[in-house]
Amino acid sequence: MQENQRQRAITAFQDFLNTPLETLLEQHQHVSSPASALALFHSVATTVPAYQAFLREQGIEPTSIQTLEDFQKLPLVTKENYHRRHPLADLCRNGELESCDMIAVSSGSTGKPTFWPRFLADELQIATRFEQIFHDSFQADTRRTLAVICFTLGTWVGGMYTANCCRYLASKGYPISVITPGNNQEEIFRVVQELGSMYEQVVLLGYPPFLKTVIDTGIARGVEWQQYQIKMVFAGEVFSEEWRSLVGDRVGSTNPCYDSASLYGTADAGVLGNETPLSICIRRFLADNPDAARTLFGGSRLPTLVQYDPLSRFFEVHEGTLLFSGDNGIPLVRYHISDNGGLISYKMMLKFLAEWGFYPLGELQKQGGQGIHSLPFVYVFGRSNFTVSYFGANIYPENVVVGLEQSEIQEWVTGKFVLQVKEDADKNRFLSIVVELAPLVESSEEKQKAIASSILSQLLRLNSEFANYVPPPYQMPQVTLAPTGDSEYFPIGVKHRYTRQ
Repeated sequence: MQENQRQRAITAFQDFLNTPLETLLEQHQHVSSPASALALFHSVATTVPAYQAFLREQGIEPTSIQTLEDFQKLPLVTKENYHRRHPLADLCRNGELESCDMIAVSSGSTGKPTFWPRFLADELQIATRFEQIFHDSFQADTRRTLAVICFTLGTWVGGMYTANCCRYLASKGYPISVITPGNNQEEIFRVVQELGSMYEQVVLLGYPPFLKTVIDTGIARGVEWQQYQIKMVFAGEVFSEEWRSLVGDRVGSTNPCYDSASLYGTADAGVLGNETPLSICIRRFLADNPDAARTLFGGSRLPTLVQYDPLSRFFEVHEGTLLFSGDNGIPLVRYHISDNGGLISYKMMLKFLAEWGFYPLGELQKQGGQGIHSLPFVYVFGRSNFTVSYFGANIYPENVVVGLEQSEIQEWVTGKFVLQVKEDADKNRFLSIVVELAPLVESSEEKQKAIASSILSQLLRLNSEFANYVPPPYQMPQVTLAPTGDSEYFPIGVKHRYTRQ
């Protein structure tokens, strides 16, 4: 028996149960987040064998790191230079893998799994992100709530992590019941229709395109979503405010700032931030005012916009990409997650919006004023390392390459392609792959089907996230064949990009 584990669990659980949400979200105003990040660094440098070896390789003496400026000079940690170079146990505190009671899996570009252990205490700090949404957006502290977990179950992080966090809210006293049909549509329909009327509201938690598919299929089958007071929690995808409105309308949503919320999360460290009524209100204004969005974010794309607790996850920006530090089963210091994005303080955000004549606090006050916290903002465009996200699965160009290299295909193509996730007229997402034909090779429906089937077979073989996250009806890519040197996708003399956002 590990007595220290028992005490650690008891202490963490008691703190979670006994600390009001408001108190948790105000702590950053009284405690220095840079000081907390420094404390985390020294703790990791003292207790984690892999990080100790990492610092030795870099010639860094931990005691020399005393200020935020020192901290910001520490080398970045990545999967490649850290996680994959050390035994899993050495990445944990004191080299004890058994000190973690849960292990999640994420797939890499080759399909080889990456393991991310965690302990109860790690999940409890993430449960606070769920508590923000259930309390501030859904008022689930006073409403009987059925939480339906529609994320894929199994070793992948989404389903089990979400189910655990929702159960912790129930333990804290929220009148929440959790049920876990996973991404089984028939089971989702059954539990909602048989149990939903026993509760004041039903929360569907899952990947955006999958939840839309569930809702649309349910409508076609006569499911009356409106009678269940549907709320939604999303993760894994950037979506438009038009998409939020469309899906909300189909379930009878009347208040988009309070009827749904998205999580910014990763298998590496759980949930990093979450949408709030305030962030959604701001994002909807920016969606309607592209000039303001372009000024704020520096581009025409509208990113995911969330608020975060700087004491839980300490963010930095490096060359337009995000770094974070945070305590987990594998503690991470200046971890480079390769997401394009940036940070905006609470005060600077309100100041900027006021310059554009928009006052979100006043807008929310008209709707009850629930869920306003002076937390900083992080915005996220998505991965910078050439992946696309589809139903929460990271899809890598390397997976597609193998499909084009099969013997029956390779004579037809150059090997170049463009991978995208697109939306049809009804805003259903699909995987689009434009493939460049070899010189003098003519397009045909036969070649198109053969290439799509070859790519799909390799995606299913190499990428376990794709195989388990993406519903079978949405797995077949839509392949378009373009001639050599096509000016839109394969211009000659220009460095090729294999993905488009």
